[in-house]
Amino acid sequence: MTEMSLPEISFIRSNIPKISQLSESVIAMENSGIYTNYGPINQKFEKRLVEQMFGGVGQCVTVCNATIGLMMALKYVTRHTDPERQRYIIMPSFTFAAAAHAVLWAGFIPLLCDIDQQDWMASHDAEQALLQQYKDQVAAIFPYATFGNAADLAYYTELERRTGIPVVIDAAASLGARDGQGNGFGQGSPHAIICSLHATKTMGIGEGGFIYANNPEMIEALRAMGNFGFGQVRHATMPGLNSKLPEIGALLALSGLEQLDAVVEKKCSIERLYYDLLPEFTFQRQHGTRTAYQFLPVRLPAQYAPHRRAILERMKQKRIGTSTYFSPHLHEQSYFAANSVAGDLSVTRALAASIVSLPLWHEMTPEMVHYVCREFRAACHAQIC
Repeated sequence: MTEMSLPEISFIRSNIPKISQLSESVIAMENSGIYTNYGPINQKFEKRLVEQMFGGVGQCVTVCNATIGLMMALKYVTRHTDPERQRYIIMPSFTFAAAAHAVLWAGFIPLLCDIDQQDWMASHDAEQALLQQYKDQVAAIFPYATFGNAADLAYYTELERRTGIPVVIDAAASLGARDGQGNGFGQGSPHAIICSLHATKTMGIGEGGFIYANNPEMIEALRAMGNFGFGQVRHATMPGLNSKLPEIGALLALSGLEQLDAVVEKKCSIERLYYDLLPEFTFQRQHGTRTAYQFLPVRLPAQYAPHRRAILERMKQKRIGTSTYFSPHLHEQSYFAANSVAGDLSVTRALAASIVSLPLWHEMTPEMVHYVCREFRAACHAQIC
């Protein structure tokens, strides 16, 4: 296939069910007169989500977007802390801005840790070093399941048990991912696990998300928090805001679940093709049996990394969309640099300076992937020839 025969290859292509194909369900919703407030469609989606993706274990509550979900979960787990004394939340700097904003909105200071060289998730040694240094000043630990990779939840459960410091898991891109046992990532975990349903994710609805935990008391409290803190009828008993997912969003989510596994499997086949075609590049070490990538992160070899901008510009000229998640990382962004504290970030800096995100969406053909890889390799080689 030649360059001229290929259309523009966008970086991300949304996978959102078409409202126009759900007209009967939309009419039924309109006839019910229920559009929000954890309505019947939302309840059906939550139930089916737990059954299909978490083996029927645990509970979940939907939210209007995952950032709000992160804020609520952090607020809930730190409800008994003294913010004057326990000021910090440990989290990686190699993550999306939403996570740091959530920490700040919850009233705490991000305490940024380094990442592991291979799996690109928070380094346990770096977390332990910050715990030792800041001791009783840490209010929570907030790891990120980077790009949907399967974080070691058993480790964090034991860490919380041993230290008494609560854990919240940012799993924004993890819906559809599976852990090392082949279960939905997070299944059975007592921690709040927050997933996104943003338009860019493997299963999108535009804006939305959910919080999952095998912890009914937590989910019940988070549901009340998301309804203005009404622990009793029209009576606020806790901090609250309005995080409810509209019924139309729940309807899209229900439809999306029907195709989710097929979409993830298709993307996994594309992912494997990338690995076969780019053997000289470094990819994220995965711990689960399936990662629901929304794009393909790849690390440039040392000789190419200084030329990243030129490489991406050449890809743009070839009508191939790319990006650099997460570069700049959090501590390289002015607002977070001024409002956080960082430990050693040497691994983070090196990865952020050499990361490239390549397109990976379920409608890509093998010919498209071959073309992307051919042009990506050519763009890299052109910089040192």
